[in-house]
Amino acid sequence: MTTWTDDTADRPISLTAPSGIDRAAHHRLDEAWLAAAWSHPTTRCFVVSGGQVLIDETPDGRTELVMTPSFEAPLTEAHRYFLGIDEDGVSYFALQKDSLPGRIDQSARPAGLREAGLLLSPRDAGLMVHAVGLENWQRTHRFCSRCGERTVIAAAGHIRRCPACGAEHYPRTDPAVIMAVTDEDDRILLGRQVHWPEGRFSTLAGFVEPGESIEQAVRREVCEEVGVTVGEVEYVASQPWPFPSSLMLGFMARATSTEIDVDGDEIHEARWFSREELHAAFETGEVLPPYGISIAARLIEMWYGKPLPTRSFV
Repeated sequence: MTTWTDDTADRPISLTAPSGIDRAAHHRLDEAWLAAAWSHPTTRCFVVSGGQVLIDETPDGRTELVMTPSFEAPLTEAHRYFLGIDEDGVSYFALQKDSLPGRIDQSARPAGLREAGLLLSPRDAGLMVHAVGLENWQRTHRFCSRCGERTVIAAAGHIRRCPACGAEHYPRTDPAVIMAVTDEDDRILLGRQVHWPEGRFSTLAGFVEPGESIEQAVRREVCEEVGVTVGEVEYVASQPWPFPSSLMLGFMARATSTEIDVDGDEIHEARWFSREELHAAFETGEVLPPYGISIAARLIEMWYGKPLPTRSFV
C-alpha cells in the first residue's frame, strides 16, 4: 500500500476539524428551553438560503460568518434551527429564508461551502455545514413519503412529522465512497466525469448500494467506472458533504489490474499518473486539481506528498 508522507499525513480534512460546538440534541424537543435560549442576549444566529450564508472579513484578516444577536434577527418561526452551544454557553441558531438579508455596510458577501469552508474557522465551518445540510433537507422533504401529506417541522429543525399518519422523517445522509487508487508502480488513477470541463481530474467516487459493505462499494465502483479491479482497501477518513446530502468515506485502494475501460456514462476519461507526470500536468494546466475543500484533494495529496495547486472560485 502507498506510504503517506509526513508532509501531508497530519493536515486536517476540510469540514472535519473539531468545531467546539456541542449539538446538545437533548434540548431539541424542549420547547421551553429553546424559547429561553432564543431570547438570551448572548444567542447568535445567521441566515442560510440556497446553501449560502453571508461572510465578512475582519480587520485582522480573518473570515467569519455574519451573525447577529437573536433579537436583531429577521422574523421566522417554523424555519429556525438550533445548531448547538459553544464552550462559553452561547447558543447558535440558523434561520432558513428565501434570500439572504442585505447589509448596511455592504462589506459582506454571500458564499457557499466550497468557498467559505476553506476560509472560516472550525467553529463557523461546523455551524455552516450543519445549517446547509438541514436547509437542503427541509426544502426537499416537505411531504410525507408514506402518505403524501405535508409534514411539519419538529425537534428544532431535525425532524419532520406527518400530522396525518404520524410518521417521523429525519435528515437524509447518503454514504458515498471516494478512493485514491494506486497500482504496483505507485501510480495514481484519476478520472474525468462526463459533465466536467476539459482537464478537471479527480479520484473516483460513488454511492454505497443497499446490502453491500463500503469495501465492496469501492471495488464495485472502480470496476464499473473504469474497468480496473481492486484488491486491498484501506479506510482513511470521512467528510460531511452536503451537496446535497452525502457523507464521503475516503479510502486508499490498490489496483490488481491496470487496463482502463471507461463506462462512458459517468466517466469520460481516466488516466494513470506518476508523481512526475501529475506535477508536469499541473504545471502546464493540462490537469486541474480538485478544489481544496474536497476530501479528494487530501487523498491525492497523501499519495502526491505535498499540497496540490490551489484553484480559484472565479
